[in-house]
Amino acid sequence: MKLNFTKMQGLGNDFVVIDAISQTVEMTPALARRLGDRRFGVGCDQILIVERPSGENIDFRYRIFNSDGSEVEQCGNGARCFVRFVVDHKLTTKHEIRVETKSGVITPRLVDNGLVTVDMGVPVFEPARIPFVSESDAAVQPLALAGETIEISAVSMGNPHAVQVVANVDSAPVEQQGPLIEHHPRFPARVNAGFMQIVDEHAIRLRVFERGAGETLACGTGACAAVVAGIRRGLLHSPVRVETRGGELSIAWRGPGTSVLMTGPAVSVFEGSLDL
Repeated sequence: MKLNFTKMQGLGNDFVVIDAISQTVEMTPALARRLGDRRFGVGCDQILIVERPSGENIDFRYRIFNSDGSEVEQCGNGARCFVRFVVDHKLTTKHEIRVETKSGVITPRLVDNGLVTVDMGVPVFEPARIPFVSESDAAVQPLALAGETIEISAVSMGNPHAVQVVANVDSAPVEQQGPLIEHHPRFPARVNAGFMQIVDEHAIRLRVFERGAGETLACGTGACAAVVAGIRRGLLHSPVRVETRGGELSIAWRGPGTSVLMTGPAVSVFEGSLDL
């Protein structure tokens, strides 16, 4: 059996995108790990599955698997690649679509300059919904970590994030603290760990240690979470340019109760098939 796929990337955050509408696909954790393996498979941070929607007024269902085989709720860079994929493969004639994800509905849109804008929904600060073990939804929270206490902002963008402000992302302890934060007992569903450097009130630099994937070159939901955290803390003002190791995103948020808008590129790299 042949499995057709498209390799795509958004700021270096790379994906194997699979059309499960035109072909039969039974995605399993083992198959996700095989596809994600950079030596024995195709190689990617996440696998994106395009499926038919299960409800009305929705165009597609979008499933996301990390390279370790775990299924997750949301992926912002993947959402941009998703709309580029369904348009390029003529699965839709729309340039703005409504997409069902594990955490709710998002609305990605192709814009005239070739970039993609995604309505990522309203950020969540309520600890139980992140989920995060805390009696408060304060913008800054202490987190005990390996003999020290760091300050983080906990927020969900459809998936959980813990964002901390650092002096310089180049020297930030991403590899050391990232796994400890990801598996911290106060985050029962694990968490994405963001390291944010404030450049000015409209610009940040960002590195993210992603849950189930390790550090990636860019993280769309991580960029949204970092900007939201910075605005809540009075450190940033919308819109904000986010510089990642893979390139730049633009994030806009008007404040509590409003959606976060993310704009950035989505690029097809190559088409292929895998003999299963």
